[in-house]
Amino acid sequence: MTRFALGLPALFAMLSCAAAPNPHAVSDTSGIGGGGSAPVVMQTVGAQAPRLTRREQVKRILPHNVRLAVQEDGKARRTASGVVIGSEKTAEGTVSFVITNAHAVEMGDLKAPRLVVIVDDRADSTEYGAQVVASGSVPDMDLALVKVPGLALTPALLATDTEVELGDDVVVAASPFGRALSLSGGMVSQVEWDKEGKKPRMLKTDAPIGYGASGGGIFSLESGKLLAIVEGYRTAKVGFEVAQQNYSFDVPMPGETFAAPSSKVRQFLLQHGFARLLGTSGASRPETGPDGSQTASR
Repeated sequence: MTRFALGLPALFAMLSCAAAPNPHAVSDTSGIGGGGSAPVVMQTVGAQAPRLTRREQVKRILPHNVRLAVQEDGKARRTASGVVIGSEKTAEGTVSFVITNAHAVEMGDLKAPRLVVIVDDRADSTEYGAQVVASGSVPDMDLALVKVPGLALTPALLATDTEVELGDDVVVAASPFGRALSLSGGMVSQVEWDKEGKKPRMLKTDAPIGYGASGGGIFSLESGKLLAIVEGYRTAKVGFEVAQQNYSFDVPMPGETFAAPSSKVRQFLLQHGFARLLGTSGASRPETGPDGSQTASR
């Protein structure tokens, strides 16, 4: 038998370490391994917050979305969807900014157009007068920014470039055919990357949409962040004959709904002087011109 002896200082050190509490450990007094006579110490692993259910995530996403209508003589001539991308307090009160498509708010062909943003709340709808403060060129930058005085909604949070992944589950919030807001689900079916800038240039989803969904938001079902803005979709023409009369209609092709990713939205806002809506204007607060655009720094 081999015997060994420990000095008193070493023995006291070992007893002190054994007695020290472990903030990351829990005691199991069920008697496993010790017959119930002594607690068994088990190390715990940091638990992650539970993932929100689809219903809970949708409740967070819905308040960011609105619908738009270009009216003339009291009638809607064009309808679209939009996402609140920024909100601020100005001398004229609270103002929200909505991102949508440039082609959806084109009014050059109308004599007396009026742009309104509509917010649906269950059975009620509220209209707000709005104006276009920035517009891109179609098709390269089919985005527009709409200023909505009097509207106070929580802005959507833009996803980063690294959060755009092929196959991610998404929810599309839009207002097809000018009706109240509706939802559809799917996944990111394609991401086209800019080889030079290493950023997403175009995104596709297989989520079903319809006419009037232009400008709608594509949101990550996991994070609730805005991944992209719907720009359009490809269709297939279906024809048939009834009583010797030919009929045809266009059907959206699955997986061919294309959208402007969050990186493109950022680029658009920066190019048109609305960096403050991204929280990138730093400590200096930009002056606001009559149309809401940045004119100078204080």
